[in-house]
Amino acid sequence: MRRVIACKAATALLLGAAGLMINFSQMSPVSAEMQDKVYVQPERPDIPGLVVSPTDPLQKLTARSAIVMDTVTGQVLYERDIDTRRYPASTTKMMTLIVALEHGRLDDIVTVSKHAEGVEGSTLWLVQGDKIPLEELLTGMMMHSGNDATVAVAEHIAGSVPAFVEMMNEKAAEIGAYNTHFVNPNGLPDENHYTTAFDLAKIAAYGYNLPHFEEIVSKQEVIYDWVKDPAKKLRNENQMLWLYRGANGVKTGYTDAAGRCLVSAARRDGMQLVAVVLDSYYMWNDSIALLDYGFQNARPKTLVKKGEVVAKVEVADGRQDEVELVAAESLVAVEKLGETGKVEKKLEIPEEVAAPIKKGDVVGKVVCYYDGKRQGAIYLLAAKDVEYYSFWDNLLNWWREFWKGIF
Repeated sequence: MRRVIACKAATALLLGAAGLMINFSQMSPVSAEMQDKVYVQPERPDIPGLVVSPTDPLQKLTARSAIVMDTVTGQVLYERDIDTRRYPASTTKMMTLIVALEHGRLDDIVTVSKHAEGVEGSTLWLVQGDKIPLEELLTGMMMHSGNDATVAVAEHIAGSVPAFVEMMNEKAAEIGAYNTHFVNPNGLPDENHYTTAFDLAKIAAYGYNLPHFEEIVSKQEVIYDWVKDPAKKLRNENQMLWLYRGANGVKTGYTDAAGRCLVSAARRDGMQLVAVVLDSYYMWNDSIALLDYGFQNARPKTLVKKGEVVAKVEVADGRQDEVELVAAESLVAVEKLGETGKVEKKLEIPEEVAAPIKKGDVVGKVVCYYDGKRQGAIYLLAAKDVEYYSFWDNLLNWWREFWKGIF
């Protein structure tokens, strides 16, 4: 119990030191969703080593590195020192979540090892032998920043932490996060564990294209039987989920070496933006200012609407010759005011699919291209079931009809 109280006290001190000019107790999820709040951005204090360009439109921003980016086009709406390598702290856990989602099953049962139980830093107070569904463990990891959960997940997915970290680095390269290198799945300090604001924005944008990513990173509160607290409740440490209308992620982070870090995200008018602040003095205020700036300087361009029939594809050996494909989600690109980047959509669908097909099966994608470069995408789903019906079924049916005609 003393450990729990100490951790909560430390969190409160960090929030106070961050200088957020907002009363959290008066905020609610409803108020954050229903209306915009007017926040007073405090004057930027004297921060040693921080140099802000006179042309920077966000003069009060206190982060050493910051970015706002559209997840669909990859278009950068604001940037400050986005390619400088910095420590990511627990924002690392975004990549842990991505690798786990791509290589695990959410209904897997994860058994916590002694190695996982003993991890230093922020914790979910896991105990050796705990058996927890992967989905719940990932949710708790992102909400409460459990370093112990990252080790349990890594061992479950890859057999060991080093093997899992190798998968993280491979995925970073695949995403295009070329200035990123991980040595652990949680963000504990290491001189060889680094990233950039630009890379973290790319990683977050990639995550929003994955099933279940947004669902997990946007949860505000959950109740799980395995939580050691008597209330069995976890509350997300990302206050943006309460503070900002449309907020739907992503991850906080703090170490002495990294400073205050936050990857935040919000969707408005169909536009999905991510914002990153690294080594920020006023983490929450900076993030609000960044997202506000992004939405104020962009307009939506709807490429596909959710449920829209986008294409048809031929079906082999089916009772129907073709099946309609509908958009699983809306695909909304951002057009930056004053710029004319070319946004277009392309279909990635097979020439033919084989029956049987179930309604909701993933059959293809709609992909957004920005200035000729492949960016975000949404899935295309089969609009209905198509039963298997082979050549021999056709022949048998013809034979039956033939004899009916005779007799």
